[in-house]
Amino acid sequence: MYHCIILYFGFIPCDLFLAREYVALVGARLDGAEMLACGLATHFVPSNRMLLLEESVKKVDTSNSFVVCSTIDQFCQQPSLKQKSSLNRLEIINKCFSKRTVEEIISSLIREGRTQTVGECLQREYRMVCHVVRGDFSRDIFEGCRAILVDKDKNPKWMPPRLEQVHDDAVEEYFSRVDDLEWEDLDLPVMCSNGRIMESKL
Repeated sequence: MYHCIILYFGFIPCDLFLAREYVALVGARLDGAEMLACGLATHFVPSNRMLLLEESVKKVDTSNSFVVCSTIDQFCQQPSLKQKSSLNRLEIINKCFSKRTVEEIISSLIREGRTQTVGECLQREYRMVCHVVRGDFSRDIFEGCRAILVDKDKNPKWMPPRLEQVHDDAVEEYFSRVDDLEWEDLDLPVMCSNGRIMESKL
């Protein structure tokens, strides 16, 4: 996913899924079939059925998530994984990414991420987005966008430049609640999800 390439975290909420390591560390991109198989997506609707789905959802006169899910189910398909899909290489991915080769701070975040709910992940990502947009602790996101999307030199100048120079307290600041009344925390309802989580290092 390109967010990881420019040193931005994912969303929707990707930290629930990216905690499986491979996608987060290498910036690999997933298609609809892969996201469905991994539990990142709950439904797969082909592009040629999106307008029909939109019209059907407009007629749903309730916020009940189970009714909404049932409506979407009418337009869903079960896509097939491509031959070169990362999910067809899980054995070697699990083998490689089971080795301890990154800083302890990254390992602790990965372990914590695996036990979080979707709501907790959304809360975490929202706080991170707020801090990034406000520029509270770093401007690396702008440098990442410059290097990949603007100048396209693919040579970002991170501050600090090395992983071992990033301290625990600097990372923890991004997960903290924004100390500003104009930036309220999320108040999320309980949602349903029929997606499954892939128990792997993907």
